[in-house]
Amino acid sequence: MSAAVKISFGPLAAPKGGALVVFVGADMKPSAAVAAQAGDLEPLIRAAAKAVSFKGAQRTALDILAPAGVEAARLIVVGVAPAKDNAALDFVMLGGFVFGKASGATRVEVAFDGPAGAWDAAAEADFALGLRLRGYKFDKYKTRKKEPDEDDAGPPEFVLGSGHAAAARAAAHDRFAVADGVELARNLVNEPPNVLFPTEFADRAKALEKLGVEVGVLDEKEMARLGMHALLGVGRGSSRDSRLVTLRWNGARAKRGKPVAVIGKGVCFDSGGISIKPAAGMEDMKGDMGGAACVVGLMHALAARKAKVNVVGVVGLVENMPDGDAIRPGDILTSMSGQTIEIINTDAEGRLVLSDALFYTEQTFKPRVMIDLATLTGAIMVALGAEYAGLFANNDELAQAIAAAGEATGEKVWRMPLAKAYDKLIDSKIADMKNTGGRHGGSITAAQFLQRFVKDTPWAHIDVAGVAMGSPSSDINSSWGSGWGVRLLNRLIADAYED
Repeated sequence: MSAAVKISFGPLAAPKGGALVVFVGADMKPSAAVAAQAGDLEPLIRAAAKAVSFKGAQRTALDILAPAGVEAARLIVVGVAPAKDNAALDFVMLGGFVFGKASGATRVEVAFDGPAGAWDAAAEADFALGLRLRGYKFDKYKTRKKEPDEDDAGPPEFVLGSGHAAAARAAAHDRFAVADGVELARNLVNEPPNVLFPTEFADRAKALEKLGVEVGVLDEKEMARLGMHALLGVGRGSSRDSRLVTLRWNGARAKRGKPVAVIGKGVCFDSGGISIKPAAGMEDMKGDMGGAACVVGLMHALAARKAKVNVVGVVGLVENMPDGDAIRPGDILTSMSGQTIEIINTDAEGRLVLSDALFYTEQTFKPRVMIDLATLTGAIMVALGAEYAGLFANNDELAQAIAAAGEATGEKVWRMPLAKAYDKLIDSKIADMKNTGGRHGGSITAAQFLQRFVKDTPWAHIDVAGVAMGSPSSDINSSWGSGWGVRLLNRLIADAYED
């Protein structure tokens, strides 16, 4: 991974070299505070804008090289004029956008002041979060040297200048804790499967102990004693042992209060098992643990910002491989709940892992709510593409809270139905249920399957198959592994469950 972006906070000051970023609206006027420090930039900006028809619209920028009368080598003019819908300016996305436009600069001074009035410290901290998220790279396995004449000065340094630097620096602390969690989740998803297998994943989760997270690891013998034969069945074809990891953060005033529970599917590589996947694209199945990666990243974020809440994370870690001992279509497995499952397709494995993880979580921790995340079905991508995650829930209040957090962070969800008619599709003639319900409504029948392992606890399932890996690049992510869900769940917990 590349080193983190360097970000510092200070007062507005005259530029001393490198690139200078200023913000303008449709009138091309930077704020008065910027003009007082950097000089009257309006004539220069107007002339350059006229030459290229720059209008100051959001997500547009004007890059002026060697600007006359300015000490900076580059003047980057970023548009922030109100959009047609008058939606509030998203400062996280703005930070990511500016990072992209400042490509090649080693030092960037940002005059963080709105053209129509001063922006506050919270906005500046959000902007800094956007810089962090966009600046992430996963390049630890690249060994090719740069050309001898190519300068490698390391990560860019951003200096954010404003009238409230101390307040912005303080507000950025929690944002950077979240950024660290997102980056951890991205790292886990991006790692190759020969490096990140279940026991290695568990070891990396244990590193959260240094932040005060209580980490427990169940091995195969312990899971067998508990009756987790659905989860263990998935890993039978692999030479790598399976694991179930629990992570507890007790930050609430009432240490014994019921926790929020987040559960993640952690299939570190999914070949499909005996029902083997096509070769094309199978390499992407290293990311089939995106749900588990989100859980670990979230727990890091909560502990690093010392969230005043009790949260337990549970991740089931397996590899799904074909082998003489692998489960077969036609096999029947007995889950920890005692319910039996007829295997129709061994590539419908994530729900088997989650069935035991969900039941174990509810029985062991008695949580106030449970939320699972899983790269569970290709069917959700057919329905929603790579823009929204699929949301299923047995509780309207929980579903609405998740949707609100998704809108606030840009990690959006779309609620899908649960109904008895769909549930009937997974009834088996020879067992309690089968692990697939056929081609139609595949993401829904998968959710119906999971619901059979939840009793009375408010529960939500988020199918992140389209957003956790290989999702479209954005202003705040150019990585294959997106770390999707860390910001969403952090916001949900902050808004709905913290003391």
